[in-house]
Amino acid sequence: MTVIKAENVVKDYALEGQVVHALRGVSLEFDGGEFTAIAGPSGSGKSTFLHLAGCLDTITNGTMTVIQTNISTISKRQSALLRRNSIGFIFQAYNLIPVLSVEENISFPLTLLGIDKKEIKERTAKVLNDVGLSDMAKRRPKEMSGGQQQRVAIARALVKKPAIILADEPTANLDSTIGREILELMLTLNKAEKTTFIFSTHDPMVMDYARRLIRIRDGQIESDEVK
Repeated sequence: MTVIKAENVVKDYALEGQVVHALRGVSLEFDGGEFTAIAGPSGSGKSTFLHLAGCLDTITNGTMTVIQTNISTISKRQSALLRRNSIGFIFQAYNLIPVLSVEENISFPLTLLGIDKKEIKERTAKVLNDVGLSDMAKRRPKEMSGGQQQRVAIARALVKKPAIILADEPTANLDSTIGREILELMLTLNKAEKTTFIFSTHDPMVMDYARRLIRIRDGQIESDEVK
């Protein structure tokens, strides 16, 4: 099933009185269960595409459908609901809440969804185990390494069982050994849960792990290769 479909998507920004053409008529489709990287240099449009697909920004022109919803025409409230219910995010800066423990960071999205406490506890314990952090549930983010914090971010994205996880430069702040461990973890979870993973990256290691590699430059697709 197609989970994201972009048709002639254009995204323009106004910057210091100038118009920046971040995406110039991009058309792409993603099926459920993909493990795909969008690669390109800084400013190529890869992160912009993820932000649009994740309903974090709005399209200038064209059409984008996410989970059978035309996000080009929906309201801010509908965008927020789609984002909350169906999309998980992993950022290079982790974006953990420093005053919360690991388990509280992970369970926070479930609290927003109004899930009962028993199920929250069960799902949080499962993803903690999945990412190998069961013994660190009570720690704060500042007490953890970068790789461990990224594992928490992955668990937080997975706990609500989203159809899609969008990972923006997830290995950028990690050394190559830890980065490889994180990629192996995400690939394992992709296979086990059938969750769609889409990365933006300029890391060759992420490109190697991806089963599909899309290259973008100057807001246009250069190539789209299934390995």
